Amino acid sequence: MTSVSENNRDASAKFKEILGLRHEPVAVKLIRENEEILKGYPIPEKQMSYCQSVMQARHGKSFLMPADMHSCNVGASSLGMTERPEKVASGEFHFAQGLHENISAVKKMIDDGAAIPFRTKGTVVCPLKDADFVPDVVIFVDIPERIYWFEPLHTTEKGGRVKYTTAPFQAACVDVTATPVISGEPNISIGCMGCRKRTDLKPDELVIGVPGSSIPNMVRTLERYKDDVMPKANRSG
Repeated sequence: MTSVSENNRDASAKFKEILGLRHEPVAVKLIRENEEILKGYPIPEKQMSYCQSVMQARHGKSFLMPADMHSCNVGASSLGMTERPEKVASGEFHFAQGLHENISAVKKMIDDGAAIPFRTKGTVVCPLKDADFVPDVVIFVDIPERIYWFEPLHTTEKGGRVKYTTAPFQAACVDVTATPVISGEPNISIGCMGCRKRTDLKPDELVIGVPGSSIPNMVRTLERYKDDVMPKANRSG
């Protein structure tokens, strides 16, 4: 029987090879309140936001971030580590960014966003190839053509149409982490103001979060696509 680490390395290699990914797939573990802190992952020297950890992990870095190492309370509260700050809950914080006409519009955005319903005490964020745990979610950052393939991978058995939920803020913490963890469905974000201010997310890149439980089936289907469907598509870029 192969280990979790071996499965993750194999899945990462196949996603990168077959899809031609620009970056490493990123594994995320939400550390539940009653769980032991995982060993073997470095704690950053200074606080950083969750979205910064995700975008750096796609370049090969790994992070163990206890709650007190999360610099962004918006992300930390969405991921179950803290209570939502009053200025965030009221809409005041994001209204000050200038994208919305009124605070009630911002409050509705926050109220409609997913939030982890259980208490957590930190995150582990690392390349999938380096993860020795079953991820809660695997995050992919790439151009639309690469992200497109996750739609047929997700619908190949059950069919139907895919619905995504996103907003001008909280791309990493809500759109591609909390939402897929809660729904059990992949979710796409086109980025957010925070990610585009704090990270190196490129103008032509999208982000998708895939529940970790979906990864094995997706890999099996992707191997079939490699020689069957993909050669028929224009995959330039």
